[in-house]
Amino acid sequence: MSHDVTLLTIGMVMGLGALGGMFGAMLGLGGGVFLVPLLTLGFGLPFRQAAGIGLMTVIATSSVVSAQRAGDGTINLRLGIVLEIATTLGGLAGGLTALWLSQRTLRIMFGLVALGIAGVMFSQMNKRNALPEGDTDTGWLGGQFYSTERGRMAPYRVRRLPLALGMSFIAGNVSGLLGIGGGILKVPVLTSWCGVPLRVAATTSSLMIGVTAAASAPIYYAAGEILPQYAAASVLGVMIGTRAGFWVADRTKVAGLKIMLGCVLIFAALMMLVRA
Repeated sequence: MSHDVTLLTIGMVMGLGALGGMFGAMLGLGGGVFLVPLLTLGFGLPFRQAAGIGLMTVIATSSVVSAQRAGDGTINLRLGIVLEIATTLGGLAGGLTALWLSQRTLRIMFGLVALGIAGVMFSQMNKRNALPEGDTDTGWLGGQFYSTERGRMAPYRVRRLPLALGMSFIAGNVSGLLGIGGGILKVPVLTSWCGVPLRVAATTSSLMIGVTAAASAPIYYAAGEILPQYAAASVLGVMIGTRAGFWVADRTKVAGLKIMLGCVLIFAALMMLVRA
């Protein structure tokens, strides 16, 4: 199937890439939740081609965010490696899930779970995960970062690790089957139940989704599913969007970021339920 690529098309794809990059920098999402459905519905691309372009956007977002945030304490490498193991196993189990559950069932399950998580996010708007002053026991997976809101280092401790591992497994499973990034599930769960501050969860998620996407992208490229013009335009958009995302994130309070994340969850949930 051929697609006419005009300057207007390139500009619109760049805009979508910028949107994905902006949310990746702010909330740790890969942008596939916006890019894939809009490329399929708005530009008529087959799902696999849209997913392949989405993967390139995720890799670009992850690279820029990781490079920019390295050294400020918001990337928890130990936690990211541990959760990435569960995410990878979830992705490998996708073949079995595809045999047991239809995509319609998965979309309904994802939509209902995402709506539930969004409700929890809104109910915990003012909750902060940093440990109280004087408590420096961060455990083997915790850490600390400089909080501009508190004006001091903010230590935190990771709690309910089995829940984080379970959700990472599910995120890896559905991300491959539904063409969305796992960050949209991992970030709110880490923030709401596992004691990880939102800024740390978002940046660590950006690192993880890049690793996951880098493992899948060669498969799509070898199959000819990554269109160079669209991929290049979306990556250029990411470069612009991530800068904007950093600027907004540094000037937005955690409560504001939680509202944005909750709204994205509701958007993704409704989109999945409608498509189901």
